[in-house]
Amino acid sequence: MSEILVSRIRNHDQQAMRQLYEIYVGRLASVCYRYVPDESDAKDVLQNSFVKIFTALPTFEYRDEPSFRAWMTRIVVNEALRFLKQQSRLPMEPLADENMLAVPDEEPDVENIMPDQLHRLISQLPDGYRTVLNLYVFENLSHRQIAQLLGIRETTSASQFHHAKRMLAQRIKELTNKSV
Repeated sequence: MSEILVSRIRNHDQQAMRQLYEIYVGRLASVCYRYVPDESDAKDVLQNSFVKIFTALPTFEYRDEPSFRAWMTRIVVNEALRFLKQQSRLPMEPLADENMLAVPDEEPDVENIMPDQLHRLISQLPDGYRTVLNLYVFENLSHRQIAQLLGIRETTSASQFHHAKRMLAQRIKELTNKSV
């Protein structure tokens, strides 16, 4: 299906562009909101991403549906990172939170948390923590790749991820204690 749409878009078919948008807007919006939780900003980033997708589509070598989705996702992630960098919202220094020290260094228990609750908790993390967590967990990038992408040291990426996990674990613990 996507291969046909891509071919039609290359031939400047506006209806195909609309169909592609409708098929993928939900999936790509969720990727965008992982990085840019502000709705207005996320909509702008998503719109810019679709412009880049449609602009770059003629040179994209279509192989299969998964590679096509991955390509579009990379564009959205890169556009979200570009936005955060422009807004100077990627501070890569540990933020002091004394309560965080009380949280043991363990994987947060997310089994009893609804996906929308987890998304909300992740979206409330500081921008640098949230960005590294998303790149590491959802995009499966190594700390070396994250460091290169963000222009930081590998140890900074690992530190941001560590602090993000601890902060998220603390917030999950607080949430589960409230609901008991």
